[in-house]
Amino acid sequence: MAGKQLVAVTGASSGIGEAVAKVFSRSGHPVLMMARRLERMEALNLPDSMARQVDVRDRAAIAAAVKEAEAEYGPVDMLFANAGIARLADIGRQPPEEWDEMIDINTKGVLNSVHAVMAGMMERRHGTLFMMSSIAGRKVYPDHTVYCGTKFFVHAVSESLRDYLSDYDVRVVVLSPGVIETEVLSGVLDPQTLANYKANKLKIGGGIGPEHVADLMLHTYQMPQNALVQEIVITPTRQKY
Repeated sequence: MAGKQLVAVTGASSGIGEAVAKVFSRSGHPVLMMARRLERMEALNLPDSMARQVDVRDRAAIAAAVKEAEAEYGPVDMLFANAGIARLADIGRQPPEEWDEMIDINTKGVLNSVHAVMAGMMERRHGTLFMMSSIAGRKVYPDHTVYCGTKFFVHAVSESLRDYLSDYDVRVVVLSPGVIETEVLSGVLDPQTLANYKANKLKIGGGIGPEHVADLMLHTYQMPQNALVQEIVITPTRQKY
């Protein structure tokens, strides 16, 4: 484990978060996994890892998990602020409660996660923040109104943080995937929106595996600290927009 620093991943119980935890663990990093589904993380049985049941809307819970992991493995050098939810729907019919959930998890949850590690990274003048956005944070899509808003938010905050943290040699990377094979569709409660999404996904031959995203992230992280990939945009080859 010599020289391998602690990485922290929110939303680590499935999808890209799970893939990142596995890839960084295989590379020899201790991993702090945070998500609401504790049993899913524990079932990964990763060496030198810690799994904690955390809802990213709970700022104190994230801070407590980070403090506990850092006491065991040393300071967090990489945070993947990944936890998010996609309640896609026709904005004219969508219940406002679904807006609240996306805004709280996809925007406040990202900030809560960053807040738990940022001061330490600034003090050490070393660290990398991976911020989970989406291709929907670069352009708008039907039935994605509030979801797109949350991801545009991540882009804006990340640009500002990158400028601010560059003076402390801390890197900020925005992750903007397209259609990836994850559980994201489980968050879509509107039947017509879900059917449209599935039809489009079928049309382009399906999504790509989350392990491809994780591999890119590891490569990006392993670059010298003075080299920054500002944004990773990855989609299926047949995804045209």
